[in-house]
Amino acid sequence: MPDETLLPCAYHVVRYQPNLIRDEWVNIGVLLLDPASGRVRQRWLDEPADFARLRRLHPAADEELLLRLPAEFDRQFAGREMDSPAILEKFDQTLSNAVQLSPQKGLLARDPDAELDRIFQEQVEPLREARRGAAEIRTRNDVRARAADYFRTEKILRLMQRSVRVEEFTVPGDPMRIDFAYRRNGTRGFVHAVALGRDPGQAKLLAFTADSIRGRVPHSEFLAVTEREPAPGNVRDQFVSAVLQENGIRVVPLPELRGWAHDVAPVLRAG
Repeated sequence: MPDETLLPCAYHVVRYQPNLIRDEWVNIGVLLLDPASGRVRQRWLDEPADFARLRRLHPAADEELLLRLPAEFDRQFAGREMDSPAILEKFDQTLSNAVQLSPQKGLLARDPDAELDRIFQEQVEPLREARRGAAEIRTRNDVRARAADYFRTEKILRLMQRSVRVEEFTVPGDPMRIDFAYRRNGTRGFVHAVALGRDPGQAKLLAFTADSIRGRVPHSEFLAVTEREPAPGNVRDQFVSAVLQENGIRVVPLPELRGWAHDVAPVLRAG
């Protein structure tokens, strides 16, 4: 799509309202629809800290329901892209009463994925202090957003798949999604954000997933993008780094990712 082309899109914010008597809700995701293709892009809260915040606001929140939502939306849209507008209209009738879609809003986008990131950051992601530099990049969402910025600058983001479902490589119903995927020289590559200072369990999850993918895709490579270099003497950092490297996953701190993107860009553009 040429840079000057503006694509008409529409979006809904997904709301969670566990107590229907009180007019209070929490925004938990965004659905962005490309009417021309019927493709629906999705972003959801997925950080442990986000669910901890939700539990503080709503102690009885149904986390199992929330974790199932991405797979449920995928199931509804699978193979029915041209019916997506009608499916979205009916979602309020089929979803749990606690999950609702905001009224549809329209926009013009040069890069729908960038618009999805912007809407998610502005309307869903919990507010944080303004990020002024690498020291304030702490969460998986922060790392993923900065990685997307680097890929966009190198003009390779549109050549990548985003939010790739892994259930085809693991087991049906697996809710995990890998942040970015690409192909080069007959190799399938996967890039996933891992926040060293937050959830070390993400490293084990990525390691398990990478092993399953290699069983189905022999020529595959994996990058784990971290917010910084693992610190010597930091037990958590060393655990995460060891789990990833022992499973053949290259650890690339954000300061080095721009260089990686620049080096790989010519190969990706060549197809």
